[in-house]
Amino acid sequence: MENNVSGGATFFGHPRGLATLFFTEMWERFSYYGMRAILILFMVTDTAKEGLGLDSETAGAVYGLYTAGVYLLTLPGGWLADNIFGQRKAIWYGGILIMIGHLLLAVPGSTTIFFAGLCFVAMGTGLLKPNISSIVGDLYPEGGAKRDAGFSIFYMGINIGSILGQTLVSLLAEKINWHYGFGLAAIGMFAGLVQYRLTQNHLFDIGLEPKAKDKSVADEKSSPLLAVIFVVTLVAFISGLQFLGYIDLATARGLAEAVGVLIVSVTVFYFAYIFIAGGLHEEERKQVFVIFLLFIGAALFWSGFEQAGSTLNLFAFQHTDRMLFGWEVPAGWLQSVNPILIVILAPIVGALWVRLAAKNMNPSTPVKFGFGLILMAVGFFVMYLAAGYVTQGMQVGMTWLVMTYFFHSVGELALSPVGLSATTKLAPRKYYGQMMGIWFVGASLGNLIAGLFAGEFDPNNTAGLPDLFFSVVIFGGIAGVVFFLISPFVNKWIGNHN
Repeated sequence: MENNVSGGATFFGHPRGLATLFFTEMWERFSYYGMRAILILFMVTDTAKEGLGLDSETAGAVYGLYTAGVYLLTLPGGWLADNIFGQRKAIWYGGILIMIGHLLLAVPGSTTIFFAGLCFVAMGTGLLKPNISSIVGDLYPEGGAKRDAGFSIFYMGINIGSILGQTLVSLLAEKINWHYGFGLAAIGMFAGLVQYRLTQNHLFDIGLEPKAKDKSVADEKSSPLLAVIFVVTLVAFISGLQFLGYIDLATARGLAEAVGVLIVSVTVFYFAYIFIAGGLHEEERKQVFVIFLLFIGAALFWSGFEQAGSTLNLFAFQHTDRMLFGWEVPAGWLQSVNPILIVILAPIVGALWVRLAAKNMNPSTPVKFGFGLILMAVGFFVMYLAAGYVTQGMQVGMTWLVMTYFFHSVGELALSPVGLSATTKLAPRKYYGQMMGIWFVGASLGNLIAGLFAGEFDPNNTAGLPDLFFSVVIFGGIAGVVFFLISPFVNKWIGNHN
């Protein structure tokens, strides 16, 4: 299939289609991260102040279940694009579902409508997220460091949208009305849909046809068994989240833990099936196993990093002195530190990878993962120190969270865009969209764990905070060292795709 991405106008020296994807993702992330910045705060706010009035354990479980679902549904989203819609239509339909979801969240007074809105956003993101990343990879059929740099620029779009969303949505929600914030998120997704529709011609024919219909893989049909797995995953998530609107919310934690078991079970079964009966040759099996290892590393990283929207957001809301020149900064604004740093550092890191590659000094993918995990652990060590002051009855300054987000941001750049790029390089063509979905399922598991961590956050009992944060330091540091140690073996399996 001809892509025709070379020649003509460029976007920072990259194919012009990257701009289409950059701005679509920017507005989608505006809506997602803007809403995420206020979600757990809205849930723990008293009903007298137009919140849901949930305790932190229940709110953390609901938050974890929702954010896990957002990324879990990228697996069926990737399958639907590969076999039915094609990546381009999946992005369009996904954006529409996201917009509907945010509009439902903007409706006050109904718990049932609230959970329905979360379902729509999760389903829409499951369609849009893996497929827009797949098309970014297809813009660079040559692969290499250029593709890594392209993903770093794409990452800038994610984080510009995050900055705008977390700043504007938080301001509107915390200072005026929570539901106005959700409504602004819907407007952001609408802007992304308009932009995508007007500029998608720059993608030429990339993503128009499902991968399974591509002549190069026409003889390699995806098994109907996988379709059954994905449908069960979709139905289980939607049913579980929607049931929260009807049953006692005290069961939310148990339901979140059950979804965690579902995520692990589906992932292990999926990899086992692909590895054994997926019709792969020996080289492809090695590459799929590497993707499995990257999945584990990503899940561990996101389980710490994504506490920004849960545990660390509650810490900012309840234990941080946010007064600045006599005005209290919205807690959600501190969420913007990470994307601001990413926008500043992403082009530098992207250029660094290219320069190091030119000198044959570019660190391998597993080594970059090791750095990412250790930096995540260092960030939580900062929070461990801050929590020590909180146990003495003090409020701490915003600088502690800023320092934590700095270490997490550098770790993110070492791991996330590199993991995305590696997955596009290593994924067998007939499972391309599904493997992108698996990458985001790692984020799903990490988000769920992050939500369950938030359930351990008791604003009335701060004695356990240092131990809570130090536990993340331990597992993050150990995981990072393990990736360093296994890197020589993994590099052999990656081969020329490194």
